[in-house]
Amino acid sequence: MSLAAGIVGLPNVGKSTIFNAITAAGAESANYPFCTIDPNVGVVDVPDARLQVLHHFVKTQRVIPAAVKVVDIAGLVKGASQGEGLGNKFLGNVKETDAILHVVRCFDDPDIIHVHGKVDPRADIEVIELELALADIETLNRAHERVSKKARSGDKDSIAERDTYAKAIELLEAGTMLRLVEWTEREREALRPLFLITIKPVLYVANVAADDIGKETELVAAVRAHAEATGAGVVALSGDIEGEIAGLEPEERAEFMADLGIEESGLERLAHGTYDLLGLQTYFTAGEKEIRAWTVKRGTKAPAAAGVIHTDFERLFIRAEVYSVDDMQKYESEAAIKAAGKLRVEGRDYTMREGDVCHFLIGK
Repeated sequence: MSLAAGIVGLPNVGKSTIFNAITAAGAESANYPFCTIDPNVGVVDVPDARLQVLHHFVKTQRVIPAAVKVVDIAGLVKGASQGEGLGNKFLGNVKETDAILHVVRCFDDPDIIHVHGKVDPRADIEVIELELALADIETLNRAHERVSKKARSGDKDSIAERDTYAKAIELLEAGTMLRLVEWTEREREALRPLFLITIKPVLYVANVAADDIGKETELVAAVRAHAEATGAGVVALSGDIEGEIAGLEPEERAEFMADLGIEESGLERLAHGTYDLLGLQTYFTAGEKEIRAWTVKRGTKAPAAAGVIHTDFERLFIRAEVYSVDDMQKYESEAAIKAAGKLRVEGRDYTMREGDVCHFLIGK
């Protein structure tokens, strides 16, 4: 799986409603805390109109978009790390994700219970982040205790790990999320096996009322201010509206969104927001068998991009033939692109660009 995101939030903020909308997985959604008991996992295609542009001109057997795995866990409450509510036992399900989608309630509705009795996005965020921090402190304490024994014998690697874990514990206890810290590569290597949650990038999902779509309400502004102060991203959407969109046929969907002034679905905005947060980009391959979207880090060199298709391709890479989706739209065939001198031949030092369409030449 190229990308995985975990959804967290308080009970009754709309996590499962949003999960249902973007995955069509049918997770149970109801008006009481702890409705979601087992983690829901869905795999969703990342919408990308460029795939259909390529398919219009390149006849192929199938079109394969990039995919995102989405993990939705039970709502967390204050004291989860001490066993309140359902406790923090489900947090392990988001440990191996790449990013956190933190759903925050930004709507007033007297018919939907708020676990704290009032809608306060900043306070809600603080509750969740404290519980995530406490879960990470527990993980770090166990790791610190384990490596301290070896560190006392003078083992240099163990000493470095012990000091890194101690530093992380101190930061979390002071209220600093680990994602905000500039870690050395050696420190990151020490922390990586622990799959800490607070070191992951965060995209805040402001769940607004249907009537507030496109508006910068006071509640949304509070989420955005916190995100800007903590290096996170923000997407505002209405879980209820996204559920309606997900249930429509493509033609009806476009008309419905146009009537509401929505240019992109919530899934598209979540995907784009997560890609931006993680520094990811897309390239394509297009041939007789398939057209496919591939996900790589920004700054990836051509051999490493080829290696995403198959690990041997990075080692055996010779060169890449590259054009853009815009080239295909303008010239309407690869032959015409080549005749116009727009088909580029790139070597091992080529840095991939967003939207490249590539043929990789691989040796034996």
